[in-house]
Amino acid sequence: MSVTAPAVADSSLPTTSVTASALRRWSPLVVGVGYFAVVLLAADTPPLDLVRYAGYVLLALILPGTLVYRALRRQPHTLVEDVAMGAAVGLVLELPAWAGYAVLGLGDWLWTWPAAIVAVFVGVPRLRRHWVVRDYRPTPVGWSWSVAGAVAFFTTYLSVTFLERNPILPTSDGTLQYLDLAYQLSLAGEAKHQFPIHVPQVAQEPLDYHWFGYVHMAATSLIGHIDLPVVALRLTIPALCAAAIVLTAVLGWRVSGRPYVGAIAAALFFVIGETNFTDPVTMPFGTQASFVIWHGMSMIYSWVLLIALIAVLADLVDRRADRSVAPIGRGVFVLVPLLMFASSGAKASSLPVVGVALAITALAMLIRTRRIPWAVVVAGLTAAAAQLFATAVLYRFKAYGIEVDPFASLEPYWATPTDRPGWAGALAVAAVFAAFLVNMQLRVVGVGPLLWLRRGRLEPVQWFLLGGTLAGPAFFLLLEQPGGANQYFTRAGFTFAVVLSAWGYVLLAERAELTRRSRTALGLFALVLAVALVSIQLRYAEPAPAGEPSDWLRPLLWWAGSLAVLAVLAVGLWLPASQGIPALRGRGAIALLTAVLVVGAPGLVMDMQKSVRSPNGGAYAVISLPKSRIDAARWTREHSAPGDVVATNVHCLAVVNGWCDSRSFWLSAYAERRVLVEGWGFAPRVAALGAYTPFWDQELLRRNDAAFTAPTEAGLRELRDRYAVRWLVVDRSVGPESPELRQLARLGFDNGRMAVYQLPGPGEGRW
Repeated sequence: MSVTAPAVADSSLPTTSVTASALRRWSPLVVGVGYFAVVLLAADTPPLDLVRYAGYVLLALILPGTLVYRALRRQPHTLVEDVAMGAAVGLVLELPAWAGYAVLGLGDWLWTWPAAIVAVFVGVPRLRRHWVVRDYRPTPVGWSWSVAGAVAFFTTYLSVTFLERNPILPTSDGTLQYLDLAYQLSLAGEAKHQFPIHVPQVAQEPLDYHWFGYVHMAATSLIGHIDLPVVALRLTIPALCAAAIVLTAVLGWRVSGRPYVGAIAAALFFVIGETNFTDPVTMPFGTQASFVIWHGMSMIYSWVLLIALIAVLADLVDRRADRSVAPIGRGVFVLVPLLMFASSGAKASSLPVVGVALAITALAMLIRTRRIPWAVVVAGLTAAAAQLFATAVLYRFKAYGIEVDPFASLEPYWATPTDRPGWAGALAVAAVFAAFLVNMQLRVVGVGPLLWLRRGRLEPVQWFLLGGTLAGPAFFLLLEQPGGANQYFTRAGFTFAVVLSAWGYVLLAERAELTRRSRTALGLFALVLAVALVSIQLRYAEPAPAGEPSDWLRPLLWWAGSLAVLAVLAVGLWLPASQGIPALRGRGAIALLTAVLVVGAPGLVMDMQKSVRSPNGGAYAVISLPKSRIDAARWTREHSAPGDVVATNVHCLAVVNGWCDSRSFWLSAYAERRVLVEGWGFAPRVAALGAYTPFWDQELLRRNDAAFTAPTEAGLRELRDRYAVRWLVVDRSVGPESPELRQLARLGFDNGRMAVYQLPGPGEGRW
């Protein structure tokens, strides 16, 4: 979605011409927002909640954030940039506002923080000028439609893979839901009601995690008065994705001075997927972009902040005298630390990539100018300080199992049999690296033409983008983490890489001196090729072969090799054809680059196909989410106080060979209450050890379970007085409660399978 500034009306023009011009400029926004709303309504989003959410985004994020951004930047560029960057600034300002109100226990008054900023900009005369800005640069209509199209495509993708698969609330006891969704909902509930943040499944355990994105969900619910499941399962993720798309387009335009660098970068990021050739799609080195977003929304939340941070850092390092986009000015020295410290708790993979990018930039500038680039050095030190803050304060030096182990993520694919000759082992290693580059990095090939056209003499801003492009996959290859979580470094690098790749593409297109007709032909070629590739994969791709991990790569390598042969043949035909057809001369390189960048087009479509075949999120790891359980949890939420702790007899997602899979999160998620001991599989102290790790405090677990199997007045009193437990939620399918419990506590809810008991408070009832 894009926002365009209306052209200033010329009194000499007919009214109909002015109206037609305004309609042409604003129609991408209207169509994009309209389509976005239709998709959400089709996914059973309550209409009133959608209206409330629109009010929250406009009045509590965009409005205060845009006003602050305007006060910090020197000269305006476009309205869409002010609004997009303002949304990111609004997300940043929301964090300290939430913390302040949470400390005071005034969460219900959180709506006053944007009102306070608006009041300042109304009351201070010097700030009033930021309400109306008239000298914006017009936004090209083609750019606006391109960005709106990217938003529409990715919203459709989210609808198919996420919204349609996971109902807001379960509709039966057979409802399925992706494993992590309840966990992130529980974190949002924790942030909504508690400070400081704890692991909601283990009430006494601090949460050493990147939790800022869940604060955003909590603030959305508090300010917008929207039920948290609607926020988490319908509104937040599509909206943040739309914001990231627009910000990518804004970033590309700002750093290059060319609008269509931004539009192409947005398409490379959110339309072109990873390259593969299996059905269902398999991702050996990572997961498809949508899945990485909705199963853990901290990724897309961090992208929004990271893209805005790249924009202000690029402005800081850019020393070109011929910049066509007005610099932000001294306001970058305020925006940089704000965005860095917000990014530090958004995703742990963001700032390391930024830090390496700044280090490479500083080194390149030092070599080129023989002067220390102090502004870049200070920015690097700020990144280090923000990372130290996150490591010490937010994560408390917990590493979640991450360790230095070069190439550990690739090694399983080339593991060599003892009878394999040395040359075969070397060939296997080369094949795995080739598969990694094709699978995860093919959309970045536009960087090559940029380096070639610049003859390696890059501007500082290009060094900065190149540094981030290289740092992302470098961290992935250098580090190892359980569950492949080190892939998030690669995805942090994408925010740099797509912009630099799009820049190289546009430079190559400019060198080819394309006419309007040839640009149209090139666009049709890309569209036809994308449709053909999607059709071929839907028809001929087969499941990945079973067996060794290396077998997963065979279809990808076969597909890449086949396309490479076709490319060589096409080049062989193009060269003689260009001798007889003048329109082809000098344009072979841009046609070839277009084809290479489009190769990943089937990725997201194949992911949609995978999801369609597997209802209720079954395309991925799912859990049962019975309606009877959620009814009990939500009854508990309605009848308890935010500070009440709940106890339950449900701890295991499943029991396998006597071992408890402790990833149970449903009660803390839908009750929005801390649970004494629910599931502990994602608790920071055991996250690196796996879900089957026994609970670390067996005595506490024994006391918890005794409240259901062998309750005593003394035992229940201890739970209440020592651990603030006020409610007992029992699932009789796991184990029925003791008959004595009804004599010691009040039964408040019973639907046959589930029962909720309330413990008497001090001075209440029999105790």
